[in-house]
Amino acid sequence: MYSIIRPNAWVALKLPSGNTKVLQVTPNTTISLGKYGSFPTNLILGRPYHVTFELQDKRPDENFSRLRIVPADELYAEVFAEEAAADCVTPAASSGGGGNGGDTVISAAGGDEFSLVDDKGNVVARSDREVLDESARQTLTQDEIEELKREGSNAGKDVIAKLLLSHTALDQKTSFSLAKYKLLKTKKYIRRFQVLPLDVATFAQWQLDERDASKILDMRAEMMGLVGCWANVHFGGEDVFLPDPNASPDQGPQACQPVDEKLLRGRWLVVDDTCGLLVAAMAERMGVLHEQEDSGAEEENKGPSQQLPVVTKAEIQAETPAPAPVPSQKDGDTEMTDAPGEPAPQPSDAEPKPKKPRPSDFMIPYSQTNTITVLHSSSQPNLSFLSYWGFDIASPNHPPHPLLNHLLTLSWLQLVKPELDSSYSTPPPTASPETLASWKPSRRGNFHRKRRRFARTRYIVDSTRAGGFSGLVCASTMDPISIMRHTLPLLAGGAPVAIYSPTIEPLATLADCFSVPRRTAWVGGGAPEIEGLSNEELERWQGNERFPLNPTLLQGVSIQTSRARRWQVLPGRTHPLMTERGGAEGYVFTAWRAKPAEGKVAAKGKFKRRKVETVGRVEEATPGVETPASG
Repeated sequence: MYSIIRPNAWVALKLPSGNTKVLQVTPNTTISLGKYGSFPTNLILGRPYHVTFELQDKRPDENFSRLRIVPADELYAEVFAEEAAADCVTPAASSGGGGNGGDTVISAAGGDEFSLVDDKGNVVARSDREVLDESARQTLTQDEIEELKREGSNAGKDVIAKLLLSHTALDQKTSFSLAKYKLLKTKKYIRRFQVLPLDVATFAQWQLDERDASKILDMRAEMMGLVGCWANVHFGGEDVFLPDPNASPDQGPQACQPVDEKLLRGRWLVVDDTCGLLVAAMAERMGVLHEQEDSGAEEENKGPSQQLPVVTKAEIQAETPAPAPVPSQKDGDTEMTDAPGEPAPQPSDAEPKPKKPRPSDFMIPYSQTNTITVLHSSSQPNLSFLSYWGFDIASPNHPPHPLLNHLLTLSWLQLVKPELDSSYSTPPPTASPETLASWKPSRRGNFHRKRRRFARTRYIVDSTRAGGFSGLVCASTMDPISIMRHTLPLLAGGAPVAIYSPTIEPLATLADCFSVPRRTAWVGGGAPEIEGLSNEELERWQGNERFPLNPTLLQGVSIQTSRARRWQVLPGRTHPLMTERGGAEGYVFTAWRAKPAEGKVAAKGKFKRRKVETVGRVEEATPGVETPASG
């Protein structure tokens, strides 16, 4: 799915401080990382993801910072050093004292090694990259630290080394305290970053931490995973498209293709008030969010150490076309010199390739499987966050994208009362081919656009009202009871329901509508107005004050929550981190769609006669018939 960083792609930059910067990689621009520096965007284009870059110092003849790929052995040098130190005896351990008390020191394997020792000769820190000089053993002031930062030598590693050496109580720290101190200084001064592909979980965490969390209803990554699992969102099958009806411009609504319910499968109904984050999470699970990268297979196989080919000046001159022949005049006549190179091209008799015919206005571009149908309350759905993955719902001429054929939208008015919607009830315009050819191009364009909009709106509304959806997923501020009143009849039998809410009160009210006491009262005739109604009418019953919904339509109702907390695990000091953000906890309502049984329920089957031993005699008993006790 993700291979190399391509132009105009949205990426996430992981900074040393732990923060995430989401931006679009636009060619020929500059990316600023704040206090860490800036670099040209072209330096990361064509590079693979998940690679750690380091901003190098500016060269004297350049006004920008170059990047260096940090190898893995340098990133995990301290981990390798700790593993190597565990197999050897340190000077502090052999002396039996000192500030470290035999704990593992911080060191880096390989190369020349510089050590930092205390007064007793115990090694406190080792390094093979930083130069530890005598002048740096004094306590640094803030002005000196700022001066070191302005110098910006060695990508911030010299600053970290001098800060460690200037710490007067460094020899009194344990190995854990020393590692924690160095980690804090590394996050503050090291100039490194990592480029990650922008997936839904990373975007949601960035939106929660550094943007407006209310736009996504405080939905965390674990809550999106919980909703997707309980809603059973998965790949719904290979694409199936309806054939082109080849409708002529003088045909009306009778040329529209009818909905084939046998082809409709793998479809989910969604109510999304998170600006498209919930739709993006579902589309990622269904495999229709990210564009497939078919081209550039050779570039994907390139390693991070491979460089782009260098073109020399001689090669440029060799590839430069020869100048055109200059005509020379001799005795009043024009003499043309022979042009060096290939002979003049001969006229070709090959016929041009025929153009592919355009589909008719009533051609349905949507797949019959693996689709997401979004219900919204406005004239147009708010799915602005999908633009981070290259999809714009408002673009009339959108470039190819997987969501174009798998995302369907309709309003609540079109679902509940489609006859009141003008785009559904107004017949499409018609015109004869001769009349259409006499119009101006702009008028013809409006004519075809209105016909295509009518056909697609008619198909979306009819296929949605036909029902048979594989699941219902909601994350909305609307009343969940009002949502379920119109969406429950559209679900297939056994379809899961997952509704997210930042607070528990709306979901508790919804769960009470399907409680056991209400179901018992319903079966016992608690609603006289439902007598004589068929099962289909009972499914679409609008409810009353006592029964807002039909309590027999859902089974296995439950409300749950989940939150992944970060813990600090140390010997005797295990506790959750107390500096995490607050916000809404978030709850998920889950259930399964149930189809009421039709007709009278009766037990049938073959019953086997069994023997019942009693006092003094043996009798044969029939199941269901009570045998009197003797004596």
